[in-house]
Amino acid sequence: MEPSSTPVPTPVLHAHDIHKSYGKHPVLRGADLTVDAGQLVAVVGENGAGKSTLLKILAGTLPVDRGEVVLSGTLGYCPQDPVLNSSLTVEQHLRYFAAAHRLPHLDRGRELVRLLGYERYGESPVGELSGGTRQKLNLTVALLHDPDVLLLDEPYQGFDWETYLRFWDLVDDLRNRGKAVVIITHLVFEQDRFDLLADLADGRLTPRTASREDTHVGA
Repeated sequence: MEPSSTPVPTPVLHAHDIHKSYGKHPVLRGADLTVDAGQLVAVVGENGAGKSTLLKILAGTLPVDRGEVVLSGTLGYCPQDPVLNSSLTVEQHLRYFAAAHRLPHLDRGRELVRLLGYERYGESPVGELSGGTRQKLNLTVALLHDPDVLLLDEPYQGFDWETYLRFWDLVDDLRNRGKAVVIITHLVFEQDRFDLLADLADGRLTPRTASREDTHVGA
């Protein structure tokens, strides 16, 4: 009998030896992270540990001092502070972001609005929305083009319990479709949801535990 072969996981995001300092203050000192397709990863650290700095580097919005980031596929980035225009409505944001991604229609955007439960605010200016609803829109525009890799910075901030549960339903759907999701957080309430938890301390990432035994992880 020939030995059974186990499919080799496909890395979609790989960061190696990431260094970043602000002036004389080193924040990242050789951080490494590998994320496979269909994998859910939490990067956990105290405030000031450099989590948002790492996410900006992974997203390509902040240059590294040293190191390399390799991305395979498309990227969605949801920063902690929503990048939204307070004078535009929810519907206008969907249209503008769809045009930026050259999407032929708004079907995915409207599906996400429905899944996150804020349909009634379609014609409301963002400046009139609650913080939680703005965060829903922030997540929606990051997912509008159905990216292969999704980077989220403290994504549940401002969510009520129902929205929190809807968020995880959405994440489960993404993983089941082979999308990779990286969540930056200072607290992890449900560790068993994740394939990998990586602690960021002293500028480096250390894998803590893999909750799903059949999933390859690397960091």
